[in-house]
Amino acid sequence: MKKAILHTDGGARGNPGPAGIGAVVKIGSEEKYYKKYIGEATNNQAEYQAIILGLEKAKEAGAEEVVCYLDSELVVKQLKREYKVKDKDLSALFVKVWNLAQGFRKTTFHHVFREDNKEADRLVNEAIDDGVTGNW
Repeated sequence: MKKAILHTDGGARGNPGPAGIGAVVKIGSEEKYYKKYIGEATNNQAEYQAIILGLEKAKEAGAEEVVCYLDSELVVKQLKREYKVKDKDLSALFVKVWNLAQGFRKTTFHHVFREDNKEADRLVNEAIDDGVTGNW
C-alpha cells in the first residue's frame, strides 16, 4: 500500500490577514513541497486549506494511506471529531477535508509542535511573502 506522510501548515499575518498555506508530501524517499498564497483568511481557514492541498497532492501521487501532521491542535481535534466545528466557514472546509479523506484506505491526523513542522511553516511564510509582494 502506497503511504504518504503529509506535513501541512497554514497561517495569516493578522487574523484575518494575508494568508498562505504549505504542504510537504513524502512518499517513500520522494518529498515534494507545495505552497500557495490564498489572500485574506484566518489562521484556521488557512490550516484547513493546507490540509486540502496536501490531500489533493497525495491523491494525485497515488497514495492509498495518508498520515497527516499539523501544528493546529484545534483543527486536529475537529478532524478527529473530538471538537465540534461551530464556525460556518470552517464547516465547509471541514466537509471538504472529510470528503477527500474518504478517498484513501486510511487517513489519520496528528498534532505536532511547530518545531516539528518547520518545512511546512517555512512554505507558509514564503507564500505570504510572495503574495504580499506580488510575486505569485
